[in-house]
Amino acid sequence: MAVNREERRGGVSARGSGFFYRRPWAKLLLLLLPAVLWLVVLYLGSIAGLLINSFWSIEEFTGLIDRTLTLSTYQDLWVPYNRDIVLRTLFMAAGVTIACAILAFPLAYYMARYATRRGRFVLYLAVLMPLWSSYLVRALAWRQIFAREGVLYWSLGKVGLDGVLDTLIRAPMVGGSSLIASKISLFVVYTYLWLPFMILPVEAALERVPGSFLEASSDLGARPGLTFRRIVLPLAKPGLIAGSIFTFSLTLGDFILPTMFGSSEFYLGQQVYTQIGVVGNTPLAAAFTFVAMAIMIVYLMVAKRGGAFESL
Repeated sequence: MAVNREERRGGVSARGSGFFYRRPWAKLLLLLLPAVLWLVVLYLGSIAGLLINSFWSIEEFTGLIDRTLTLSTYQDLWVPYNRDIVLRTLFMAAGVTIACAILAFPLAYYMARYATRRGRFVLYLAVLMPLWSSYLVRALAWRQIFAREGVLYWSLGKVGLDGVLDTLIRAPMVGGSSLIASKISLFVVYTYLWLPFMILPVEAALERVPGSFLEASSDLGARPGLTFRRIVLPLAKPGLIAGSIFTFSLTLGDFILPTMFGSSEFYLGQQVYTQIGVVGNTPLAAAFTFVAMAIMIVYLMVAKRGGAFESL
């Protein structure tokens, strides 16, 4: 009997192997099926569910969700309060992206063109090391730095510049009741957290700039500024756009930092979290998420035209 069971087991195994040998497409399908299910069912399915939810509404008196399809939730997005949230988030995301690009480019250029092999390793380590610690740990560290009794106030006080910081805090549009409660702190922390996501793609793009192009430009009498504008910057543009996708989208969807820094004004991710977790208005939260998605779709289309995906 034991021999018969072994023979049957071997027969099933041989038939299975033969089936997949004769049909290689079936083996490929079996290997790809989990990833395809994850992408189609979980990701696209959840997006479709969210889209349907955004066309529902909430009854004012009962607070219950009315599943009748309507555009009233999207009309609520044009209320000045909600519109300001979208614009505020857009300006913050654009500002952080520009600041990251300005800060990242010199370092990425040095890493790509001048750093020795060991120096490049050290710089890679310095860029990547902050990513090994928790996002919240780094944010909390900045709260300690920005506190009234923190190292920033202490350092500026030692050189007599603490008044400059107080003047900045009192500035309209970006100031607040304290440094932590101002837009300045939120902007600085966002820039710090997302900077590695800009440095790495820019450095990768700059590494691919042929040195012969720069030598030819110099031999033809072009000044360094002209070489930078006509050769380096255009060839580095895909890396800049690729990095900006990360910095822009991460700022656009974040909801944690605005609760730790900045004023009481809401941002897009924070509003989505509040509508789901506090108010219970999931249709409006879904509509807000589609605003963010629409912005990113437009942004990605522009990035594709700039050749950003060649650097990813």
